[in-house]
Amino acid sequence: MLKVIICLVLTMIISYLLGSCNSSIIVVKLLKHEDIREHGSRNAGLTNTLRCYGKLPALFTLIGDLVKGIAAVLLSLLVFRLIIGGECFDNPPEWYPYILDEQSIGYISGFFAILGHIFPIYYGFKGGKGILVSSSILIVIDPLTFAIIIPFFAIVLFITRYVSVSSISAAVFYPILTFLLHYFAEGEPLATCITHVILVTGTSILLIYMHRANIKRLKEGTENKFSFSKKQ
Repeated sequence: MLKVIICLVLTMIISYLLGSCNSSIIVVKLLKHEDIREHGSRNAGLTNTLRCYGKLPALFTLIGDLVKGIAAVLLSLLVFRLIIGGECFDNPPEWYPYILDEQSIGYISGFFAILGHIFPIYYGFKGGKGILVSSSILIVIDPLTFAIIIPFFAIVLFITRYVSVSSISAAVFYPILTFLLHYFAEGEPLATCITHVILVTGTSILLIYMHRANIKRLKEGTENKFSFSKKQ
């Protein structure tokens, strides 16, 4: 059990430090010599980067945020395999908590990578909102959910033209979709499924909370609509 605790602590630290490498801040600083947090909505994320600086910086931001989320999960799984043993997930020992499967570790890693993205230690704890990072972990641990949630996000964005509405809707849909796919489609044991849903719900609550200012602007009718016809 001590090894599990050590692995979990290392997972949290590694994921948080990787998440703190904010791609938007880094890209804008390198390409434009400016701080993205001083422009537009002042959010260090993909949407504000696209609106303020155009498609190329936004593309680099997209790639960077996807890579760090994927890297956080892969490194976390590697930590477990190195410390506990190569078969800790495939053939876990009897003492190993069965709810700590690869997906559970991925969700934990993703949550702390998102925390790092939102509150980056390298940038005065002022970062982005975490939507892109949260989706990137699914590429590794739950590609089916990823394949559904991304089109869902895109459809809501196409209909409403609000990135915030799409993000909040996806965050609400995320735990519901996780339960439906894991329990009914993949036939997971109920205890494992509930564990996954709880971990996912924690991430969703955090993401929705980070959009509280957007929710206020939506109520006031002052939220900006999204358009691709911005800077090139």
